[in-house]
Amino acid sequence: MNSSQRFDTRAWLLFAAMALLWGVPYLFISVAVESYSPAAVVAGRTLLGALLLLPFALHQKALRPAFAKIGWVLLFGAIEMAGPFLLLGHAEQTLPSGLTGLLVATVPLFAALIAFGGGDRSVLSPARAIGLFIGFAGVFVIVAGPGLAIEGGGGLLAVGEVLLVALLYAIAPFVIATKLRDVPSLGSITLALFAVGIFYTPIAFLTQHQVPTVESTVSLVALAVLCTALAFIAFFALISRVGPVRAPLFTYVNPVVAIVLGTIILGEPLTPGLLIGFPLVLLGCWLAATGGALRARKTETADLPPIAPN
Repeated sequence: MNSSQRFDTRAWLLFAAMALLWGVPYLFISVAVESYSPAAVVAGRTLLGALLLLPFALHQKALRPAFAKIGWVLLFGAIEMAGPFLLLGHAEQTLPSGLTGLLVATVPLFAALIAFGGGDRSVLSPARAIGLFIGFAGVFVIVAGPGLAIEGGGGLLAVGEVLLVALLYAIAPFVIATKLRDVPSLGSITLALFAVGIFYTPIAFLTQHQVPTVESTVSLVALAVLCTALAFIAFFALISRVGPVRAPLFTYVNPVVAIVLGTIILGEPLTPGLLIGFPLVLLGCWLAATGGALRARKTETADLPPIAPN
């Protein structure tokens, strides 16, 4: 790691900003879907986010390289945005926002399994294998444990939707790393946001059956401005400051933010199953992702994509 990739004061401020910016979306989504359809939330969030990022992408001349690989950019947008954003909106019509944020935090578990399927046998190291077991055990405790705040098949379906989101978020970086490695991340993100927004706009008009409330509209705008456009800009700055391996470590703080905000602002319950499973999921994810140690890797200098933008 070179001298510019260090956790100085600016890096810690960016780290804290990302922990908040990608920990709070679950709260905004929960409020937005009270009067917007999930498709309308996706369309509004992505189009506004793309418009806000466009000047930066143009300034960095990042769009032309992205257009040159439009097929892979669209695939990335489908896996990272189109599917997850809709699934999260639908799931949060049933699930508490804090629980949703915690389930999304299982991304490193799925990423480890995908890496193993691709031939990375380091996943079989004792620490990482134990992490996989602990992490998924934590998910089981949350879903099947005492006091779960969801009932019936609809709740279990919503849990499945969020775990599918985590799987998709785990797949997307592999698309960037293998097919879009030479394309500026900002170009890929901006173009993908536009494509997803355009795709969902007609669906939004067909599925929006009520007049949106002020609270839902404010939440939707906050999703676009804070949790999409500003979050990506801050994440690019954090990667530049500390490298792409250490930058995503803030994702272990995101569930804490989601659960605290959901409890304080929305009055969501802290069930025994959640309290027991919460530390298990975080510990399992950390072990599965790092093997229990933070080691410098050659990917420190790679241009990897943001993970799990919610």
